[in-house]
This record gives sequence, C-alpha cells and structure tokens, in this order.
Amino acid sequence: MSNQKSMRRCCNCCSEQRHVHELLGSTFIAEREEDPHNHRFATVTGEAIRAGNDHFHEVRFRTDFFENHFHEFRGRTTGAIPVGDGRHVHFIKDVTTVNDGHRHQFRAATLIENPIAE
Repeated sequence: MSNQKSMRRCCNCCSEQRHVHELLGSTFIAEREEDPHNHRFATVTGEAIRAGNDHFHEVRFRTDFFENHFHEFRGRTTGAIPVGDGRHVHFIKDVTTVNDGHRHQFRAATLIENPIAE
C-alpha cells in the first residue's frame, strides 16, 4: 500500500482512533562549563492530525530528573517521512522549557507506526 493511501486510511476525520508513534531520545548537553548534563525522554505522540494531504502529531513529554530538576516540551512533529513498505516516521527538533536556569536542545525521529502490521 502506498504511503499516501496509508495516511488517508489512518487520518480520516472520524470517530475512530488515528495512529500514534513512540518517541524516545536524549537532549543535548547543557551547562557545559558549570554542570554538564543531559536528560532522557520517552513518550507516545498524540493521534494523527490531518494537514492537507499529510499529517503531523502533537508531542508532550517531561524529561527524567537530574539534580532535582526536569524539563518539559509541548510541540509537534514534521509531516510524514516515508521509510518504505507504506510506512513512515516523523522528525522533531526543538528545545525544552527553561528550568534550573537553562534549557536543552533535542532532535529525534519517531518510531515506525504499527511496525508489526502486515
């Protein structure tokens, strides 16, 4: 099935649940001189949101703790990036909230949606 057909099937505006993706990663190191550290995150995106012939996903997460602080993020992915066999991933590059006087940059790609489906 082509990626476009797959997206139409998954992203129709109806009462059925639309697909989601797993997302995990690590932030870039912050406070390189004072207290160098990074954070990890893992989440599941929101359901697919149609955008013309494409779609994106809203993303929200809270990082792990480091010395009594964490960071949060709220944003969205890029559109679908085909990876073969009618499947796709999404990319995200942004920054976290400021906490403990700093923020972290990050970039990540979602995992393939429904990887074991035929």
